[in-house]
Amino acid sequence: MPLQMDVKIELIHLPVTDVDRAKAFYVDQCGFVADHDQTPAPGLRFVQVTPPGSACSFAFGTGLGMSQIAPGKLDVIQAVIPDADAALEQLRASGVAAEGVDEQPWGRFVTFTDPDGNRWTLQQLVPRG
Repeated sequence: MPLQMDVKIELIHLPVTDVDRAKAFYVDQCGFVADHDQTPAPGLRFVQVTPPGSACSFAFGTGLGMSQIAPGKLDVIQAVIPDADAALEQLRASGVAAEGVDEQPWGRFVTFTDPDGNRWTLQQLVPRG
């Protein structure tokens, strides 16, 4: 039987090699909000960041049991933005090596990678109808 309720994605784990470098990239360069940076036990650090306006956050750290995905191998993150040109300008102004706007019939795309190589695609949706 299919789910008969709302399902909301709220947290995705990112594999990174250097927690401080990743936090600086996402917060200082990409403008994400730093929600948490906790070390509840020796060898365990949990960092959570959220893109502006997003209901979904991203977590990384040490001791989180994320050995299944190697750092830099997550290349399927896609988010919707209102303006691809503005996103590209803002990312580049913050020192992020974002690729130029890719024009497609189904949207306008800006891509970038974090310091480990995890790839992000930002999509400006085309008007429907």
